[in-house]
Amino acid sequence: MDVPSTTAAAAAAPAAVPAARTPRRTPQRVTPVRTEEHAHLSLDELRSYRTTLSQEESRVSYWRRIIQARLDLLRVGADADSDTLRPVLTDERVGAGRRALVEIMPVDDIPPLPDLAGLWDRLVDLADAEAVAALDHDLSEAERQLSDYRSVLHQRIAAATGELIARYRDEPSLCLTALPSEPDRRRASA
Repeated sequence: MDVPSTTAAAAAAPAAVPAARTPRRTPQRVTPVRTEEHAHLSLDELRSYRTTLSQEESRVSYWRRIIQARLDLLRVGADADSDTLRPVLTDERVGAGRRALVEIMPVDDIPPLPDLAGLWDRLVDLADAEAVAALDHDLSEAERQLSDYRSVLHQRIAAATGELIARYRDEPSLCLTALPSEPDRRRASA
């Protein structure tokens, strides 16, 4: 009995037709426009505000990861020593950036921040299921609050970026003011 070779069988099979590529549609970009929200800020103040927002977003992301780590440890029954974690988040580090943002823009859309220092000071006996559940709840709530705050920061960063782009579109020479100035080398050699 002759068994057809796999090569012969493959050759007899109809050739696969490559699927036609559907052209990708480039999403329409909305051209940023200037807003009243940022009109009171000079260009330097707007750049500084955006930088402050970005730095605060980095801090909030860090705090959120720390809370998630403590929550993970708590859930596996290995709560971390709060003396080890307390120096990471102190009142000064938690509040400084937020106070700076409050001074620059209105606070209507900024959600409240959790009492992070209080969470670190709270020690629980891992054998006390009720205390562990309460800390788990509070850590989860703190993580949610930080996530909400971070979302607001992202919205504000996007709005400030849009304002910068709108200003640069209106007056392209403003872009040059963002470049570092280099001292005139000709004067230095004289």
